[in-house]
Amino acid sequence: MKREFKPLAALLTLAISANGVFAQGKPEDTEVWEPIPKIVTPGKTPADAPSDAIVLFNGRDLSQWESVKNPGQPAGWTIQDGVLTVNKSKGNIQTRQKFLDYQLHIEWRIPAVINGSGQSRGNSGLFLASTGGGDNGYELQILDSYNNKTYVNGQAASIYKQTPPLVNAMRPPGEWQTYDVIWTAPRFNEDGSLKSPARVTVFHNGVLVQNNTVLEGPTKYIGKPSYDKPHGPSSIKLQDHGDPSEPISFRNIWIREL
Repeated sequence: MKREFKPLAALLTLAISANGVFAQGKPEDTEVWEPIPKIVTPGKTPADAPSDAIVLFNGRDLSQWESVKNPGQPAGWTIQDGVLTVNKSKGNIQTRQKFLDYQLHIEWRIPAVINGSGQSRGNSGLFLASTGGGDNGYELQILDSYNNKTYVNGQAASIYKQTPPLVNAMRPPGEWQTYDVIWTAPRFNEDGSLKSPARVTVFHNGVLVQNNTVLEGPTKYIGKPSYDKPHGPSSIKLQDHGDPSEPISFRNIWIREL
């Protein structure tokens, strides 16, 4: 068989082209110019709402919230000096507006002087999507987890009774804590079956504690969670747990729909 010898220059050209030096086309071929992302002005601090956010609590009123016991009726929690505090006689509260996917910022505080231990130490909850009255929904746990032992899928920043946080980023009681949440709601098929589960990413005091975590369904105190009932956009709910210790406080709550 007669061998064909290609010129050295041709071989070099093939080798260089294979390494991307002489790539096909022009740089402009992969440049995208439209649509242009809209301009959003960030807050001066991480606590401040950006320009496209919906402020859920402005330190002055609860116009964005309602009673869970009596939907449509005012939320009866206490506001003082720009801080929202649980009123144990009024029950849970939820947003009047319903949301699907979103970015949420919320700050919360355990009282500096607090008694109890385990789950009886500053217990509350942020329900990322409410699926009905009471404590129905997908709960991100609020609890004093600073030198307080409890089951790890029930400590602060856990997806309650499902997924423990990656780390414990808790500050001491009396100091403000922050949650920054990216929530992707579950999707359902027309027949009510699950199409895609809920996912959540959470930063606790700026530390990543839930990394695109897949939820197995709404929170259940007893038993395994599952997606039994399809739903769409939902309210965000704050829990009045009935904890015997002093009530929890909140401030700087805002949301960006995604």
